[in-house]
Amino acid sequence: MDLHLEHVTLVYPDGESTLTAVDDVSLTVPAGTTTALLGPSGAGKSSLLAVAAGLTAPSRGQVRIGESVVFEPTTSVADATRVRRDRIGMVFQAPQFLGSLTALEQLELHAHLRGEKPASLRDRSLELLDAVGVVDHAAKRPAQLSGGQRQRVAIARALVGEPDVLLVDEPTSALDHERGVQVVELITGLARSTGAATVLVSHDSSTLASVDATVQMVNARLDSA
Repeated sequence: MDLHLEHVTLVYPDGESTLTAVDDVSLTVPAGTTTALLGPSGAGKSSLLAVAAGLTAPSRGQVRIGESVVFEPTTSVADATRVRRDRIGMVFQAPQFLGSLTALEQLELHAHLRGEKPASLRDRSLELLDAVGVVDHAAKRPAQLSGGQRQRVAIARALVGEPDVLLVDEPTSALDHERGVQVVELITGLARSTGAATVLVSHDSSTLASVDATVQMVNARLDSA
């Protein structure tokens, strides 16, 4: 399903005044495509991603997945949490893993959070670990993996629940150029094969040749790049 951000605005209190982190942003990301979001630090990229993920409620505007409004100013925390669990996959700049779990178990944890038996996702988890090139490391814990391997496990984990939307924050920041290109190509390929509408935040335009669209964010607003 397509992801739609419609007139999204995010305003924070700032002493006696306010700070506009996102200013009337509208963006559509078609299912199965990847849109890269570029811009300098402080431009509002992370704030926009937080609204798209339901981590922060917009001050105005709404987020839709397909025809369904999933996030708006009045969305409850419980409803936002449910949507994130069931419909959104997220890859953070610094993947957060449970140190005691293996790579495979990191993915199977998603089933537990949904009230299912972890074994119900074992085949799907192994398929994804294979797709991202780390199935041979399925029995290793995070401390036994390289930075690039951990990032690949994080991508697989984000897709294990077959989300409609994939949100990726700076996936190449800790990687060299060659590995950064490989990771972006991996994300765009998985977006196409799974049908996930994907937003990828990046500072490095040189790694983005494989994405479907690029937009620039400056001073809390969005412009086509």
